[in-house]
Amino acid sequence: EEIASRKERRIKQRLKASTLKVEKTIENFDFNFPAKINKQLVKSLFDLSFIKEKSNVILLGPSGVGKTFIASALIYQACMNDYKCRFTTAVNLINELNSSISDNSLLRRMNYLIGLDLLVIDELGYLPVDKQGTDLLFQIISNRYETGSVIITTNKPFKQWNEIFNGDVSLASAVIDRLVHHCEVIKIEGKSYRIKENR
Repeated sequence: EEIASRKERRIKQRLKASTLKVEKTIENFDFNFPAKINKQLVKSLFDLSFIKEKSNVILLGPSGVGKTFIASALIYQACMNDYKCRFTTAVNLINELNSSISDNSLLRRMNYLIGLDLLVIDELGYLPVDKQGTDLLFQIISNRYETGSVIITTNKPFKQWNEIFNGDVSLASAVIDRLVHHCEVIKIEGKSYRIKENR
């Protein structure tokens, strides 16, 4: 009972530290809604072997097709299996790192983010990022290469990633190269589920 109680407390701590706002499970995902999605590949991710292998997942598609839902469900599953995780948007991550520069805690923050088992970066490409922001994002991805898993959700195909990284083609290529070396790229097509619900 004591061992079970400790594990329960630790998992609660993992969930809190993940900053996941809404707990999602893949059982509640509507695979019939997207026009195109590889259901078998998505479901296979939930054995979490990609975390053990320190490989990455990129969820690519337009807004509202379920990318964030799947990423949230994966991080919830990882927390329940006692992995150290963090869920954040690309903009929030950059703002957090910029703030750590101001108070001289950048190295400590970087080490924390690099040391996670799983880092989810949501909404990459939805808002423009300045030069310092792209450099910080590159440092995180570069330092996590083959040391920890990253899940990225984005609405932009790889050929447009230079737009994400402030027009820097070389930097965008370097990021893509590190991410896709060990990676599952899942493309999702369809209309926004949120617009459907509003109707």
